[in-house]
Amino acid sequence: MGVCFLVFLLAARHVSMRWPKLFWVSACAPLASVIISTLLVFLFKAQNHGISIIGQLKCGLNRPSWDKLLFDPTYLGLTMKTGLITGILSLTEGIAVGRTFASLKDYQVDGNKEMMAIGLMNVVGSCTSCYVTTGAFSRSAVNHNAGCKTAMSNVVMALTVMVTLLFLMPLFVYTPNVVLGAIIIAAVIGLIDFPAVYQIWRMDKMDFLVCVCAFAGVIFISVQEGLAIAVGLSVFRVLMQITRPKMTVQGKIMGTDIYRDLHQYKEAQRVPGILILAIEAPINFANSNYLNERIKRWIEEENSTQNKQTELHVVILDLSAVPAIDTSGIAFLIDIKKSIEKRDLELVLVNPTGEVMEKIQRANVAQNHFRSDCLYLTTGEAVTSLSALAKMTKP
Repeated sequence: MGVCFLVFLLAARHVSMRWPKLFWVSACAPLASVIISTLLVFLFKAQNHGISIIGQLKCGLNRPSWDKLLFDPTYLGLTMKTGLITGILSLTEGIAVGRTFASLKDYQVDGNKEMMAIGLMNVVGSCTSCYVTTGAFSRSAVNHNAGCKTAMSNVVMALTVMVTLLFLMPLFVYTPNVVLGAIIIAAVIGLIDFPAVYQIWRMDKMDFLVCVCAFAGVIFISVQEGLAIAVGLSVFRVLMQITRPKMTVQGKIMGTDIYRDLHQYKEAQRVPGILILAIEAPINFANSNYLNERIKRWIEEENSTQNKQTELHVVILDLSAVPAIDTSGIAFLIDIKKSIEKRDLELVLVNPTGEVMEKIQRANVAQNHFRSDCLYLTTGEAVTSLSALAKMTKP
């Protein structure tokens, strides 16, 4: 029965897509499926042959329950914890669903307004013991598949649900659950975009992993768990990017005064005696130890590969891509400077941004760690100045 009605719903949608004037076929197909399946189950007593039905449901609307609100310390902690987790999941689901349909219809979704709307709905709904309200994926998909375009469809749906709860509930006793599943499956199938998944695979393997985990979690577990898995993986990726920021070794592009990543630009060449490193992330407590260890390892590798004629003398840190730094980051710069000076090397900073430069100046108030002669505006200026100075001091 489920397969037959799924084929019927997909065929109705195909007809509406093939002939736009018959849009009403796809819109009426779900309701027709519910009516026909309910009549079939009622006539043939299909509930006695293994087909699950909705069964008896109470009529009427929920009564007001604000007078039952109690702040019992015994349950308050559990209530706060449950509410926090439920709120995060419902907001995540609502915004994710909203952005999915926004991308399909090319409109914008304001996350702040979505959160305020969902929060207000749940505050009002809690006064009548309402189930947690969110932007449900299944109902949104059914509305989208039926051709709804404005929020007025939600008003019509709410009024229809109210009338159904008050007067029509006995009619749904014999409605089979498989038809409801077929309606949701038919609505969701049209949202699966295999070319987009392949494009994600080609662009970023980690994004592809998040996509597959979210899809599998929603299909085989539930919407909440699937989204929780995807959000968890995304947060883990962000933490990895924060704790292990990107650093590159730069070289000079011949014939120019431009310095770029040696791995990205094959024509770039190292400057003899100078190690140029670029940090492309904020420097903070989460990544300062990693940066410290990484720079020292690069210096050791550079010293092991250099010959006596091109012995390493200077380490240049390009900070032009560092938007922010905290006290741990300043301590890292001071520590790496002391460590480099112990190796008879010189540390030079290039193009610190406004916030970074301001904190370096504050650190210099206590002790002059970074003199003006170790700060340069560009890498080219630093290399030219240091090369000329090396020639002057060379016996």
